[in-house]
Amino acid sequence: ALWAAGRDALPDAAARPEAAARLREGYPLHPELLDVLTGKTATLGDFQRVRGMLRLLAAAVKQLWEERPDGAAAIHLHHIDPGRESVRREIVTRLGQSAYVPAIDNDIAAPEGRTALAQAIDAERHAGMPPYAAWTARTIFMHTLAFNDRLKGVDAAGLRYSILAPGLDAAFVDAARKAFAERSAYLDDRPAAPLRFLAEANLTRIVQQEEARVDAGDARAELNDRIREIFDGETFDLVPFPAGPFDAPDEAGGRPKLVVLSFDAEAVGAAVAAPPELAARIFARKGAEGAALRVFRNNLAFVAADEARLADMRRAANRRLALRELKRPERLAELAEHQRDRVRELEARSEHELAIAVQQCYRHVFYPSRSRIGESDVDLAHTAIDIHSAADKPGAGQAQAARALRDMHKLRLPGDAPDSPVFVRERTPLKKGEITTRALRDEFRRDPGLPMLVGDDVFLRGVRLGIEGGDYVYRGGDLLCGPGDPQAAIRIDEQSFVFTMDYAKRKKIWPRAPAAPEPLPPDPPPPPGPGTGAGAGEGDTAPPPAVPAGAFSAEGVLPEALARCWEQARAAQAERIDTVAIRVFDANDGFALAGSVGGISGAEKVVTFEGGYATAAGGELHVTFRGPPADAQPVREFLAPQLRAAGERDLATGFEIAFADGLPLAGDAAEAFAERLSRFARAAHVHATAVARAADTDESP
Repeated sequence: ALWAAGRDALPDAAARPEAAARLREGYPLHPELLDVLTGKTATLGDFQRVRGMLRLLAAAVKQLWEERPDGAAAIHLHHIDPGRESVRREIVTRLGQSAYVPAIDNDIAAPEGRTALAQAIDAERHAGMPPYAAWTARTIFMHTLAFNDRLKGVDAAGLRYSILAPGLDAAFVDAARKAFAERSAYLDDRPAAPLRFLAEANLTRIVQQEEARVDAGDARAELNDRIREIFDGETFDLVPFPAGPFDAPDEAGGRPKLVVLSFDAEAVGAAVAAPPELAARIFARKGAEGAALRVFRNNLAFVAADEARLADMRRAANRRLALRELKRPERLAELAEHQRDRVRELEARSEHELAIAVQQCYRHVFYPSRSRIGESDVDLAHTAIDIHSAADKPGAGQAQAARALRDMHKLRLPGDAPDSPVFVRERTPLKKGEITTRALRDEFRRDPGLPMLVGDDVFLRGVRLGIEGGDYVYRGGDLLCGPGDPQAAIRIDEQSFVFTMDYAKRKKIWPRAPAAPEPLPPDPPPPPGPGTGAGAGEGDTAPPPAVPAGAFSAEGVLPEALARCWEQARAAQAERIDTVAIRVFDANDGFALAGSVGGISGAEKVVTFEGGYATAAGGELHVTFRGPPADAQPVREFLAPQLRAAGERDLATGFEIAFADGLPLAGDAAEAFAERLSRFARAAHVHATAVARAADTDESP
């Protein structure tokens, strides 16, 4: 009877004898198949116990003959595929089970052009393997076709028994069952219910429908709020979603800044050939127009989204909002009791899942470094947070970024050990011999070759380490501290200095001079006489003390630094400026300033170049030049293109301007000089020192 039923399914008449032999010798009926068809499906009023059973078996025989799957030793229940038109028509039309059409289309076998849940699971997990998920769905569906609810469905053990055959792995059957049950939109979701389909959608489908109704703007706002919360913290100052350089202040604050790029603006692909364009612009420029160069470049780190995980993050946000909507009392009233508890559980879990999705998406970290990415023209390097590490502490995104930077030896937290004093000396302007503590601290915010410091603890310990090791000498006001001295309070300001030991000895700063002997007590004052006391005349009054000449220094952009020098000199009642010394940190700014210095008349000018560069092939050049601007011109013309093509460069440019008659501070001569000098290098960041001439005290009052 089975051969007769499957005879019309054979491909051609010539092959029928072979098929008949195969059907007699192989493909016996699996016992579970007969039990279901005779014990469950037969209870349906429209089921024909002989013709109906043979029509279903004929379709299974045809499918087996066409596909000839490896390891098929019998006709199982899952060989009855409702995705085939003949089987679908038999179930939907003849058996009158049209109520299950949504379940078939969504979970088991979708019409052409769509993908059902079981097919999607097999594509994700079982490529090149038997379709365990599809077999699971078909078996559950056939167990569902019964008249009495008590007969509908199958447990996990019965499912394994129905599917297993030689060559199949029971572990894959169980994994497919769990994955299908978790994502199915039509399985019975009541507690302790057997595996069976419902005609109406379950809670999974309700949540999916609610997710589809979530407004895109609401989802974006939810994501932005969660990203801000996750990446806020005490290690970095957060700069969320900047639109340009103007949104990231160029400040020398106590904490570095963590710039979180908007996922709508920038996303990083699988291959990172260059930093995001927005990150590069913010790193290089500042201000409303982005016209000025950023000074504290080593004070910025960036995190960006992974393009491949954007969809997962958006999906988690939609699910979070959908479950929050379903948790409202009026929506919970529409659900069954078991579904209400499930909604509350899923809603509480969705916050955790969204945090994980955000951190796994925002896994790309860009930080200041001389080791640039590819052919990039900015000093930014890249690292990525491991996906599993990102899920360790959901909601602690800033901690993940800090850990990634510490793994790259870029970030120093307050409890970390400081860098070697010798390394700091050779890497900063301290190698010239002296620097203020504020200027030295700012070098850690400026130079991408140095580590980023959180707070000042590591910096202060580094200065103390240098003092104890005999590398540094510190002077702040009347306090002089060197090796062997008790620990002193190190101040970070413009009046406190760090000297190298060689410089301190050369300038006779260290070792300190021996203490002077105690002075003798003064002689008693003479008795009052003529010309003294209350009756003395004005002409006999002692002249006021002379204002001592001094040196005034400031650091910043060129016009600001010079203006501060003038203010300090005027406050000290100086009349003229004798000399001005300028040190420029950027080589391009120094070259631009050299032209302005050369045009100054009535002064002696000296230009210095010191430093060098390294080529990509490993060649190195070290330059030391000191001379007038005219002689510096050919050196500048040679160095400019070489520095642009160099892999690494470090060139310090200095200018010394000595005025023959002094630069008067009265009137606006000093301001006119500063304006002329900074006309072509206004954004240059400099260290300026002015030596002022004190007021002449020999003139009569």
